[in-house]
Amino acid sequence: MREIKHWLDGAAVEGTSGRQLPVWDPATGEQQAYVVAATKEETDRAVASALKAFPAWRAASLSRRAEVMFRFRELVDANRKEIAALVSKEHGKTEADAAGELARGLENIEFATGAPHLLKGGYSEQASSGVDVYSIRQPLGVVAGITPFNFPAMVPMWMFANALVCGNTFVLKPSEKDPSVSLLLADLLRQAGLPDGVFNVVQGDREAVETLLSHPDVQALSFVGSTPIAKAVYEAGTRAGKRVQALGGAKNHMVVLPDADVDSAADAAVSAGYGSAGERCMAISVVVAVGAVADPLVAAISERIGRIAVGPASDPAAEMGPLITREHRDKVAGYLAGTTADIVVDGREAPVSSGPGFFLGASLVDRVSTDEALYTDEIFGPVLSVVRVDSYDEAVKLVNDNEYGNGTAIFTRDGGAARRFQYDVVCGMVGVNVPVPVPVAYYSFGGWKSSLFGDLHMYGPEGIQFYTRSKVVTSRWPDPATSEVDLGFPKVR
Repeated sequence: MREIKHWLDGAAVEGTSGRQLPVWDPATGEQQAYVVAATKEETDRAVASALKAFPAWRAASLSRRAEVMFRFRELVDANRKEIAALVSKEHGKTEADAAGELARGLENIEFATGAPHLLKGGYSEQASSGVDVYSIRQPLGVVAGITPFNFPAMVPMWMFANALVCGNTFVLKPSEKDPSVSLLLADLLRQAGLPDGVFNVVQGDREAVETLLSHPDVQALSFVGSTPIAKAVYEAGTRAGKRVQALGGAKNHMVVLPDADVDSAADAAVSAGYGSAGERCMAISVVVAVGAVADPLVAAISERIGRIAVGPASDPAAEMGPLITREHRDKVAGYLAGTTADIVVDGREAPVSSGPGFFLGASLVDRVSTDEALYTDEIFGPVLSVVRVDSYDEAVKLVNDNEYGNGTAIFTRDGGAARRFQYDVVCGMVGVNVPVPVPVAYYSFGGWKSSLFGDLHMYGPEGIQFYTRSKVVTSRWPDPATSEVDLGFPKVR
């Protein structure tokens, strides 16, 4: 059976621990490969490799680093089909979904190619007599990324594109559930001219994560995953003196006002609720139906669910694939078994749900109570809940009272209501008639409240800030004839 290796010092390396972690084919339920979980010593070796490579990579010119990113971007683009096929094979998402993930990842690489502009500092001439002051941004050193299973290509690109172009070296710990893409990306970086050791991959689980969190040579760590783990990673990393950005879970609400176009809102709810089988942190999991729009909206969503083609990525007609593991599929189905709300469409009854793969049909549950697990938990599956409210104010309170603050959306024809909503709502990313408001690469991604632990969001301008630190230089080149001792406070006037 195929072993998925580590990537150390610019080459694929077999694991030595003997502790095998299975990689499943979600469409068939069969094991297709395995990773050998990294030991502490192997993770230490990855960090040591990155540390050794750092001085030379940091000294490389901005133009040189940007050139590597340009070449990497072209290689990723040229290998789109191969990368997307690998994502589909191990994650289970459809080919179109995998291609969409890759396209968004490419945007982040394209943003990183602008490093010569993005890393410009400020300069103040003659801040005092004969004194100039300027600011510069410098890399941190060795940084690490811990990424989730749901976007095995895109989320690593969120992290390492900016980190590398800023002059850092990188250690990636991808999800053990679909790790092969990480090795393909590592090889493409090598082909693009990235020096050996600048980018390393360690396959594994908690042992590798804990080693990275405690390692004294790792200066910063980026994480995307569930809220409990994000909080634990943030606390452990900051306790060890590291800079940490840890993106957690979500419970994204889509508020539909009575004046909204029902067909457009239903299309959006189905697309955002069931895309990637609901396995994305920006999935709409709650539709908040305001007033009289509820009945026609639920009917329209229900009618559309029947037309969703569920199947393996090998089926060109498939629009929604399986969940990542059997355990996760069963966990999601368990929420349906435990609800007392009205199950309008039960995905457990879909014919594909009883097959050999980890499939679960799309589900729609109406009149969901806000105190049941179906509403409070991040389900991460193809289950869409409908909560009915009487007014705009009640809808906003519902969103703001929720533990999470990742993304939200409003559907309306009223520009005034939309503008008020984006002002009122306590959330990091807001869509106006856009159900999945993932920012483009030149803005930054991240939520509020329990959806983010740390001060800076991911990728975009805040990503550049995260992977660099500011230094201010005060400079004077005086005439020696005018030099004198002055014990007073430095003068600026």
